[in-house]
Amino acid sequence: MVGATACGSGGTGPREELSAASMGELAALAAAEPVAAEADELAAATPSPSTSAEKQKFAKTRFVANASLAAGATYQWIVKPYRAGKFKKGAKGRTFALIKAGLAGAFAYNRLKAAAENAKGDPLLAKAVAPLTAGIESLKGLGSKLRKGQAGDGDIDSFDSVINSVKEAGQSAGAVVTDKVPSASQLGS
Repeated sequence: MVGATACGSGGTGPREELSAASMGELAALAAAEPVAAEADELAAATPSPSTSAEKQKFAKTRFVANASLAAGATYQWIVKPYRAGKFKKGAKGRTFALIKAGLAGAFAYNRLKAAAENAKGDPLLAKAVAPLTAGIESLKGLGSKLRKGQAGDGDIDSFDSVINSVKEAGQSAGAVVTDKVPSASQLGS
């Protein structure tokens, strides 16, 4: 095996020369291959609906999931503790309740925005949810306001009102939203 190359030839045959352009193309191909493979895996992992009826069904399903999580978080960690007096100065567990409420407020806002985006996939749902986008946007800063202990009756009522409006809009479009309390780990993500 004296004189053998890594390719296995004895070095006696003609050598194939690669131009700089060919090398550049190979480098680009090598760099793009992992990205393409990842895209292929994602496409295979996420089946795409083939009919418009399926797309609408999936849009409703995603809407219900996101709106239900927002409703559950709002009730469990904002409305219920507020009504129980946990946000008042001197209340036992106030700091922890405010931190959870702040996280829940940000979480609910993000899930409601996602639900509004999901609603666009179903014409009836989109029509029902469209008037609520301003109300959803009004919740944007309330998470930090809750966390700082600066939220009052009006802020809590606005959260409750927007959630109830989203539930009613979903109900009118055949997408029933029920409270689904997210886990603490879901709040932080």
